[in-house]
Amino acid sequence: MGLMDRIPRNIFSTRGWGLLAAGAVSLLAAQVMGRRDLLALAIFLFVLPLLALAGTRVLKPRFQVYREFHPSTVETAATTSVLLAVARTGAGSGHALMEEKLPARFGESPAFRFPARGAENGTSRYEYHLRSGQRGQFRIGPVTAEFSDPFGLSLHRHAIDDGDILTVTPAAVELPVTGLAGARGHDGVTATRTRANPSDDDVMTREYRHGDPMRRVHWAATARHGELMVRQEESVTTPEATVILDQRLAAFPRGAHPGVSAVADADGHELSTSAAFEWAVTAAMSISAHLAERNYALRFLDTGGEPAFLHSPSAPEPEAEEYIGSAGLQSVAESLAAIHLTGPLHPRRDSKGTSRHGAPDGTDSGLRPFDDRLMDKLAAHRLRGPVLAILGTLTPGEARDLAPAAGFGAHAFALVVSEQVHESSQVLEALRLGGWRAVAVSAATSLPDAWSAFDQDQAAGFAGASDARRSAGARP
Repeated sequence: MGLMDRIPRNIFSTRGWGLLAAGAVSLLAAQVMGRRDLLALAIFLFVLPLLALAGTRVLKPRFQVYREFHPSTVETAATTSVLLAVARTGAGSGHALMEEKLPARFGESPAFRFPARGAENGTSRYEYHLRSGQRGQFRIGPVTAEFSDPFGLSLHRHAIDDGDILTVTPAAVELPVTGLAGARGHDGVTATRTRANPSDDDVMTREYRHGDPMRRVHWAATARHGELMVRQEESVTTPEATVILDQRLAAFPRGAHPGVSAVADADGHELSTSAAFEWAVTAAMSISAHLAERNYALRFLDTGGEPAFLHSPSAPEPEAEEYIGSAGLQSVAESLAAIHLTGPLHPRRDSKGTSRHGAPDGTDSGLRPFDDRLMDKLAAHRLRGPVLAILGTLTPGEARDLAPAAGFGAHAFALVVSEQVHESSQVLEALRLGGWRAVAVSAATSLPDAWSAFDQDQAAGFAGASDARRSAGARP
């Protein structure tokens, strides 16, 4: 490595370092020869670069940066165009070398000169393209610019904006048509079921919504739930599908080990995930798209009965449960973009040995998976459409807890994603006895094949699928 390569270039330019070197030589000559003029020259050669350095640090040129993504959110493996517009807002002139800072996964950061050729009204426009093979939220930018003083002695690079967030959503896989659509008619809606004057025994309730008349408040259900509940007396014409998305770290334990698989959030931190959980996320996106095309309204819950996207950094509405139409499907896609595993790696157990569901920070929240809160949420929409569960590794006890939930759906489907598929027989049997069509898969299983297995008498290649949804007490 030569001497010039060792000289830092982010403080002075080659010209600036040359003046400083000349100043040092002049100062040495002045001392040796006793010449005052050489001393004055040395001072001048030292002061000029230092003044240039102070000028580039204090008098920073000001710019305005506009950045747009087309499309604004992009699926994995698809390409988005980034449009940049840079305009000078403060006094100053001259050229600058600019660079758009990108996460490492996107490759080399694009560099460009300001102003650009063909700049209009002082605004320079640039365009480049990005593509990501993984879902997530990524900070694109900031734009950094390298400035110099008028004499070209000092250099300084600083950010001229804060950057923007690019959301990369999981791409949906096309699924084959199965018997799941049996709950809907040819026009995409179910037959109207009028529940006029329901009795207290069979009344169906839901959470109070702004605008509901107080005469419809169901006080017994309100006392039981601890929040206002109203009678659900209106007719039902649109089928609903409820998706239970398991996102417990204990169900996908490999997500806790660094380097297995990770996606970056907006600040560059890694989100806890694994190959099995990525399969589950793709399944959730694909099933949502499959059902939305068939006019289903979607409800997303986690294993504790909470909104499934409550802890997703990319969720537009984290507390929402219901998603309808194309706008709802887009919201689901954005919510899945940065969803990650939550809770402790190993669930704590109570005095009876029952596992307990942990909070996102790893503390014990006191909530169990598949408990009464989830069942109440499912009961509020009883028989309005299918219930689909996308699950990680379950214990036989957890499977038995979830099994009765099949009775709340017109159909009940369960995908159990496990690294040890052959060890899932007890879990599958417990779910099937409750009325679920259950299939065990691994991260290497083809999603369309897993989906088709719901309509097969026996699933070839992985741990079984049920024959059909069984009536109460029936056995395979």
